[in-house]
Amino acid sequence: MLKRIFDIVFSFIGLIILSPVFIIISILIKIKMPGPVFFHQNRAGRHGRLFRIVKFRTMIPNHGGDTISVKGENRITPLGTILRRYKLDELPELWNVLKGDMSFVGPRPDMPEYIYRFSGDEKLILELRPGITGPATLKYANEEELLASVPDPKSFNDEIIWPDKVRMNLDYYKKRSFLGDLIIILKTLFCR
Repeated sequence: MLKRIFDIVFSFIGLIILSPVFIIISILIKIKMPGPVFFHQNRAGRHGRLFRIVKFRTMIPNHGGDTISVKGENRITPLGTILRRYKLDELPELWNVLKGDMSFVGPRPDMPEYIYRFSGDEKLILELRPGITGPATLKYANEEELLASVPDPKSFNDEIIWPDKVRMNLDYYKKRSFLGDLIIILKTLFCR
C-alpha cells in the first residue's frame, strides 16, 4: 500500500515538474523525426495482463524490426540515440505508473510472449507491477551496447540476458522492501 501511494504521489509530481521537458522533447521529435511523438506497445503487466506502455519514439515509423534493440541500428534515429542514452525516452512511463500499470521499481515489463517461458517459482514475478527500474535494469543499463558486441544479439538476449534478469527479478520478489526500492531509485538516479 505504501509503495502504491509513493508511486501515485511521485509520478504525479514528476509529470508536473517534467512537463517543460516533455514539451521540448515532443517539439524536437516533431521537427527531427516526422511521425508520432509517442511509441505505444503492448507489454505484460501484473498477473500477466496486457497494458500499453508509452515512451517517446526513438525509431523511424514502421521499421518492422526485431523487439531487441541494439546500439547503432539504423532504425534508431540520431535524436532517438540521445534520448535512449540518457533514458529520456522512458519519461512518459510516469503516466503508466500513475495509472497503476507500472511502479517505479519492479521487473521491466516484458513482451507478452516472454511470460509464457516462466516456469515454477518464476511465475511469482507476475505478482509484481513492472517497474521503470529495478536490480536487473541497473545491471543491464548498457544492454544495447552489450548486444551490439555479440554476433547474434537475439540468441544472446534469450539465452544469457533474459534468464539472468528472471533470476534477479525472482530474487527481488523474495527480498523486496520499501527501503530497498528507495535505494534502487537513488542508484538509478545517481549511480549510472
